[in-house]
Amino acid sequence: MRKTVNQKAWFLVLPVILLVAFSAVIPLMTVVNYSVQDTFGNNVFFEVGLEWFEEILHSERIHAALGRQALFTTIILLIEIPLGIFIALNMPKKGFWASASLILVALPLLVPWNVVGTIWQIFGRSDIGLLGHTLANLGIEYNYSQDVLSAWITIIVMDVWHWTSLVVLLCYAGLQSIPSAYYQAAKIDQASRWNVFRYIELPKMMGVLLIAFLLRFMDSFMIYTEPMVVTGGGPGNATTFLSIDLVKMAIGQFDLGPAAAFSLIYFLVILLVSWAFFTIITNIDKQEN
Repeated sequence: MRKTVNQKAWFLVLPVILLVAFSAVIPLMTVVNYSVQDTFGNNVFFEVGLEWFEEILHSERIHAALGRQALFTTIILLIEIPLGIFIALNMPKKGFWASASLILVALPLLVPWNVVGTIWQIFGRSDIGLLGHTLANLGIEYNYSQDVLSAWITIIVMDVWHWTSLVVLLCYAGLQSIPSAYYQAAKIDQASRWNVFRYIELPKMMGVLLIAFLLRFMDSFMIYTEPMVVTGGGPGNATTFLSIDLVKMAIGQFDLGPAAAFSLIYFLVILLVSWAFFTIITNIDKQEN
């Protein structure tokens, strides 16, 4: 007997496919089209091949923005991943305080990105902001709009405040999935706290840690709203990351061809790194199973 395959399920998926095609594929194809063309206005275009890609890849301006972006992402990951693990390990595991802790930890994630930037922009001002005014009274020079170090510290602390909660929640979920028998066996063997973390908790958290690492890498490498609201990419170009530079090129200078090529290279970098981490996560899951 020949088995009949029911194809009606495709009608349920079709709206999603059409939505993705309209919202993602079509704009992407438009960007690809702009990346190989140039225009003098009046909607008249002519082919330039890979000229814009070569210009972007050899641009010192883009190299500088990439260096700032890589530095920012590295600092964020080195702070948020260990800090998230530490907080998750010290949170209550059961009872009322466990629920209260989860709610308090999750609160920063509910704040929109532009609101986060506005909060820290006001918070850091020396005239009306609590942080800026307090530091000024203590005799500490702090001005994120004029001092490079102050601007970097403000953006880093802001991102840590906003996104460490995500790492905490993922690590906490990983810890909650560990059977109590593991801890009982470690107690019988009189294992130290460090050995419990190293041989029980850390291996069991490795999957969620890679997910946290991937999500924080993607978001920090594409950060735009928060530093744009707080510093506008300044002072000078000190906090002009790749996303900010891309927007300035596309909207401020209206260089559509180079901006399109820049955005495609930017997209491919994120895609390749995400694919690498996805492969690592998949291999870990296969080994555990």
